[in-house]
Amino acid sequence: MSDKNIDETTGTETTGHVWDGIRELNSPLPRWWLWTFYATIVWGIGYVIAYPAWPMISGATAGVLGYSTRAELAESVDAHELANASLVGELVKADITGLAPSDDLHRYAVARGGAVFRAHCSQCHGSGAAGAKGYPNLLDDDWLWGGSMADIEYTVRHGIRNEADPDARYSEMPQFGEILEENELMAVTEYVISLSSPEHDAALAATGLELFADNCSSCHGEAALGDPELGAPNLADAIWLYGSDRDAIEYSIRNARFGVMPPWQPRLTEPDIRAVSVYVHSLGGGEE
Repeated sequence: MSDKNIDETTGTETTGHVWDGIRELNSPLPRWWLWTFYATIVWGIGYVIAYPAWPMISGATAGVLGYSTRAELAESVDAHELANASLVGELVKADITGLAPSDDLHRYAVARGGAVFRAHCSQCHGSGAAGAKGYPNLLDDDWLWGGSMADIEYTVRHGIRNEADPDARYSEMPQFGEILEENELMAVTEYVISLSSPEHDAALAATGLELFADNCSSCHGEAALGDPELGAPNLADAIWLYGSDRDAIEYSIRNARFGVMPPWQPRLTEPDIRAVSVYVHSLGGGEE
């Protein structure tokens, strides 16, 4: 007598397992599938022997072939640098303020600078350099510290208001919430709004004009057009780094802002600093 369980409908042996009246057929996998599976096991064993695979405390097993993706990348970078060595040398020596867009060196600098920007700068300024709240838009012609090639290079090299570079650009706006009365804060806010928006209280703005002249014009100028030497923004062009609504402007006056940019001189090579400066200047907002 056979011990096999045969399904009456299909005539196929079953495993003996039954769920809710449903019997599990004992259908073997195709031979080709099994051999493929066995081959992947053999391939996997060969791979972990030949290539880096098992994580260790301070690294991974090296593998008998000694292959390294880092080494491959380094070779690729070295090959690129070697192929462009003459251009890199020219870029380091060149006066980048005099490069014309039609120059091969300018085109190389823009291409290289774009790669540097996407790797190191896009996290704050955006992949398209349009900025975000608190991070300047590099596409327009509104520059806190000047938009000439030399100004941009200096800013990239030394940064802004950081403690790492003694040559960083530096300025600090007072917290007028500790200087002005509440009604005076509201008046100055209204005046600043009136510089770029018709939607304001004219009488309150007139009071704010006097307060602005006494407290703010020394940095922002009598006409509130700003001063790149101090990093003081133009308040009359409707371009706002932290927002243009009444609450955002009032907050800036009351508490001040203190944006910080790191110095890239310790992190980037000299060709990269020059290249990314040329790239940023080429985006459309760079000043002559």
